Amino acid sequence: MSGPSFSVEMPVDAEAAPVTSRVPTPLSLADLADGTTAAPTSPPLTVAPATPAETPPMAITVADDDDFFAEGTENYDPTLDLSRYQYPTLELLNDYGAAKAQVSKEELEDNKDRIVETLGHYGINIASIKATIGPTVTLYEIVPDAGVRISKIKSLEDDIALSLAALGIRIIAPIPGKGTIGIEVPNTKKEMVSIRSVLSHEKFRTSEMDLPIAFGRTITNEVFVADLAKMPHLLMAGATGQGKSVGLNVILASLLYKRHPSQLKFVLVDPKKVELSIFNKIERHFLAKLPDTEEAIITDTKKVVNTLNSLCMEMDRRYDLLKDAGCRNLKEYNRKFVERRLSPKKGHRFMPFIVLVIDELADLMMTAGKEVETPIARLAQLARAIGIHLIVATQRPSVNVITGIIKANFPCRISFKVTSKIDSRTILDTGGADQLVGQGDMLFSAGSDLIRVQCAFIDTPEVDRLCDFVGEQQGYPEAYLLPEVAGAEGDTGGNSEDFDPASRDSMFEEAARVIVTHQQGSTSLLQRRLKLGYNRAGRLIDQLEHAGVVGPFEGSKAREVLIPDEYSLEQLLNNLNKT
Repeated sequence: MSGPSFSVEMPVDAEAAPVTSRVPTPLSLADLADGTTAAPTSPPLTVAPATPAETPPMAITVADDDDFFAEGTENYDPTLDLSRYQYPTLELLNDYGAAKAQVSKEELEDNKDRIVETLGHYGINIASIKATIGPTVTLYEIVPDAGVRISKIKSLEDDIALSLAALGIRIIAPIPGKGTIGIEVPNTKKEMVSIRSVLSHEKFRTSEMDLPIAFGRTITNEVFVADLAKMPHLLMAGATGQGKSVGLNVILASLLYKRHPSQLKFVLVDPKKVELSIFNKIERHFLAKLPDTEEAIITDTKKVVNTLNSLCMEMDRRYDLLKDAGCRNLKEYNRKFVERRLSPKKGHRFMPFIVLVIDELADLMMTAGKEVETPIARLAQLARAIGIHLIVATQRPSVNVITGIIKANFPCRISFKVTSKIDSRTILDTGGADQLVGQGDMLFSAGSDLIRVQCAFIDTPEVDRLCDFVGEQQGYPEAYLLPEVAGAEGDTGGNSEDFDPASRDSMFEEAARVIVTHQQGSTSLLQRRLKLGYNRAGRLIDQLEHAGVVGPFEGSKAREVLIPDEYSLEQLLNNLNKT
């Protein structure tokens, strides 16, 4: 009796497409919002970044521009403030040369014979078998004879692993969309997937996604690119040392290569203190932080709680602006603003995407528990439409870390190798992650689809060069400021015990008149009317609360104004001056 037919599908040539040294500048947000499919434009300038001595003055933003709606005015361009910003080049990344398949013909034949022999021992005959070579594993697709029960093959996972003497055999029965059963066998020699080969691929270079992430290569050697804006949040887990931190660096690097600083901001939470500290250099370009904090990368648990609450306030404010503008999502809103159909004088502004990255959730859940879980769940439930996306990683995927509330709102999940089937089921709702081979081998789950990907590799010196390249260019005066949270550092607003009337701001009376005239107790009103910075306007609001002009802090809502008219205000100011 002749054996089953056997065919081999060789990997796609990774370097077949011509490689350019620069990832093209993506479409502007306005173009993306339009839904048009224009070809990506070339990078803004190819000159070297300006040295500090010749840095041009900052462009003036449109906040109080009376000509914002003038006839014939061009669309507002959010990138103008940093018009000389250069996108990173691929030269910053290591070139490991063309990827070569590490699997010999002998290894393929040997594995095929063993699979057929093992199944034959249990009375399972195979009609045909096909091998597809990937960077880490080879997929053997088998078509069993008619009448063979799938569950019978599935139960032989350990027996096949024994006969192949291989670590981490995974059986997919059946493969979705195909009439075959898949057996994934790790290759003896693994092939490294460099981030340069992934970012230089046409699939990533010409991507029109809002937040494209090039994770690596799939089992068929295709580059795997996913859109964070569509996910809309991502949960990552994996045992220690299996590639989570490298995976996070790959995600951040992908976004840095495709987005202008005006379109994207990161909030980085790093309880380990060393994993994300390398991104400090891009603070004035891409990072967001609370006012009056020195470090943009948050390492202290107390500050994490304040930052999460601040993001919830930012979310509420953004939804108020969307409601006022009559828009359903961030893209519609930004398109309206770019087309100058929204007035900055009413508080409208161009809003960048915000990506919150938490490197170790288990540590936060252990130290802060509910204080962390509630804002994360709120953001995960509501924040998609207004452009706030979460990436949460943990090395302990147990149910008291990834709670039901958090898990329900993260439809997209990534699992690197974990130690037990229980952990795999916690993170992916199915087994399989315990059968991975480690070192960046991962399963990507989006709904019912489970895709095996070899995560790209980016080394620390590469991340360093990337951050240096961005950080040495002209940036904004400071990081993107999130709303200040009442209760941060014990500052609940009034603090009547240690308030000194002599230290009252010189603009106190003017601020009080603005608040009473408009009957609106908001910090942003003082910023606009008196042309103040956020911190000074916030202190003025605290002093006005202590003086009885405005009420206490009420979350995202403006404070209640307690003085009904200007006559009552003048009386109050006279009394204050006498004391």
